[in-house]
Formats: sequence, C-alpha cells, structure tokens
Amino acid sequence: MWQRDRMDSSPVDVDLALVGGGGAASLVLAALARHRVRDVRIAVVDPVHRRGQDRTWAFWGQPSNDLDELLSASWSRVEVVTPDAQRALDLTPLRYAMLRSGPIYARAAEAERHLGVTRIGAAAGRVDDDGDRVLVRAVDGRPLLRARWLLDSRPRPPHRPGRTNWLQHFRGWWLTADRPVFDPARAVLMDFRTPQPARGVSFGYVLPVDSRYALVEYTEFSPDLLTAAAYDAALAGYRDLLGLDAARLTVTEVENGVIPMTDGPFVARPSPRVVRLGTGGGATRPSTGFTFSAMHRQAEQVARAVAAGRPPVPAPAYPGRHRWMDAVALRALDSGLVNGPEFFGRLFDRNPASRVLRFLDGDTSLAEDLAVMRSTRLRPMVTATVADAAARVRDRSAPSRRPAWTVPPPVVGSGPPGVERSGSDR
Repeated sequence: MWQRDRMDSSPVDVDLALVGGGGAASLVLAALARHRVRDVRIAVVDPVHRRGQDRTWAFWGQPSNDLDELLSASWSRVEVVTPDAQRALDLTPLRYAMLRSGPIYARAAEAERHLGVTRIGAAAGRVDDDGDRVLVRAVDGRPLLRARWLLDSRPRPPHRPGRTNWLQHFRGWWLTADRPVFDPARAVLMDFRTPQPARGVSFGYVLPVDSRYALVEYTEFSPDLLTAAAYDAALAGYRDLLGLDAARLTVTEVENGVIPMTDGPFVARPSPRVVRLGTGGGATRPSTGFTFSAMHRQAEQVARAVAAGRPPVPAPAYPGRHRWMDAVALRALDSGLVNGPEFFGRLFDRNPASRVLRFLDGDTSLAEDLAVMRSTRLRPMVTATVADAAARVRDRSAPSRRPAWTVPPPVVGSGPPGVERSGSDR
C-alpha cells in the first residue's frame, strides 16, 4: 500500500477504485484479500483513514464464517419484550452478533498492504463515467484517478423521495458496572415497554459483552429526530425500567445514529461502470434500518466476481417483493393502521424466530414470506396495500408533486460521553 499526496495533480490509473473507506469498503478489501485477488490495481479514495472504534454493527447470521474471530459478542438466545409478554427466543441455527469497527478496519488495513492498494487522502467530488473508464475528481475539480470500475459507498439520499420517509434514530450508552448485573448469554433484541411516540415506534435493547459491560440503547422508528436531552432522558428511563442502579454504572462511551427507513429507491447502478454499495446502494432494509448483513453479502459477491475476472456488480440487496412488503409495512405504521409493538410481537409469536430474522435479511422463500404476511392483522395490511398501490399510480402520473427529501444522510458512531462520531454504514 502507498499513500498518494493529495496535491499531486496527475490522476492515478487503476482497475478498481473504492470511494469511501468505511464499513462497506473495508469489507470489500478484506474479501478481495481472502479470495486471493492478484494483478488488480486497486485504489481507495477517502480523506480519513478509518481506525479504532467509531461505530458498532449488530446483525444475525450463520456462525462459522469469516467474521467469527472479530466479534465482540454473540448470542443464540434473545428476548423480545412487549407490555404484555416477554419472549425468550432460540435463534438456532442463527446467532445474533455484535461487531465493533476496530477489528474490521484493522483487517482492511492488512488487506490493503497485501493487495498493494493506493490510498488517496482526499474527498471525492464529481464522477464521470464514459462507459469505458470512470474519472473521479476532487471537490475542487482536480482529477484524482481513472478506473475501469468504481465502487461508491458514500451515503446519499434516495434517487427520489419515498411515499413514507421515516428514520431509525438512536442513542446508546456503553455501561460498565461495578458488579455483575448483565446476563452475557442473552441479549434483548427489542423491548417495547418504553413510552411510545405519538407517531412511530420506540424500543430499548441490551447487548451484553460480559456480566459487567453492555451496550444499552434507545431507538425510535419515526419521522423526526429528538434533542440530545430527550435521548438521554429516554435512555435513563429505560435504564431504570431494567432495574439498573445508576450509582453503580459508568457511561464509558456514547453511541448515536440516524439511518433512513424509506421506500424511496436507491439506485445501485447509476452508470455503466459505477456501482454503489452500503446505504447508497440499497443495503439498508427499510423496515428495520439494518445494513451490515447486506454489506457483507455485497462484499463477498464483489470479491468473487473480481477473482473470476467478472464485473464487480453484486446482486440486489433484497428481493423486489421484500422492498414492496417493507413499503406496505412502513405505510401501515406511519398511518397508524397498526400498533408497532403489537405488529412486531405478532411476527415473533406466530413464526420461528429464525424465519423472522431471515425475512428481515431478505433470505426467505416465497412460501415463508406468505407465512410472515399471514401473521399480521389482515384488514389494516390490506388497507395499507391498497393505499400504497394508489400512491404508486399517483406518483407515475404526477411525480413532481412529491416534496423534496429533507432527511439527513445516514450516520452512526460512538465515542466518549459527550462526543459524537459519525459514519456512513451500520
């Protein structure tokens, strides 16, 4: 790996360029090294060289993969709690896992050295694709590089506004206790006993690393952000609901995030030789805000393609029918046709936990999708489906009537108490 001076005016010629050096790019670099890619000139364009713990990813999947040795913790049993029930769920054969960014960045740095990556420490601006090569310019117009293929993981809003535009926004405290208070064998996936917003859904969750150290987080699915004081008040209320003694706890880090939940389309292939990854490429699941599993799949597909001499174009992050189901679910929640805690509670009550999680990952068959649909209340979901279909017809006839997208780009991060660090992927 070599570092290019950001003031050098001559563009670099490479085969594959990655714009953005966060989670999506790091996973791609690691996968390229794992698949023993050779004789491919690779460059990374990012003004920041990511290191250390600036975010946390949580995801589910099969054990025994390339991420196992990097995990901070994993659980085969989780809880989903609503005001009327506490569910202890066995995720077998899946597991729920937590991964902090430091090990991913370290693995990517090692992959860069192994692959001989050129790193350009500048912010990318305009991208010009002539169908044969892609020219990447700096924000001041200087040419940075030419590439046969460009993988762009910079966050961006959807191509056009969605019919429903919500956010998953959250704040979490990394808590250290002076005595054992957490159960490291069981995570709390969703706890809906939190006060529910007038428009939206809220829940808390607990991801214990050991008996004295855990991430405790408050999350909302809703259209609008809260103030910092409101997030802290909600977290303090959830801590007290869990029966944790504030006097015995120390907040060692604070995690904050905003992730889009929208049925607006994200264009994964904006031009012949530009491929978008991460949230900008549609990797964020609209119904949950989860992104990491799709990013991991995209990285594996890209690496396999490059190793085989094929274009580095991954499959769509989720099946089309799942994007439609997410749009209907978001409309039902946004319009108040369904109650959020009851909606999610019924999914887990009427399906094996592994089916629900695989559905949320876009990894279920049509028959399983129908089973998930049957577990929801029929009348409100039919109403939402009809309303969604009518809105699609209106959009085709008068697309300019929709308002402009005003939601901030997706960010997540963690840092010391009082410090917010931001990134582009979850």
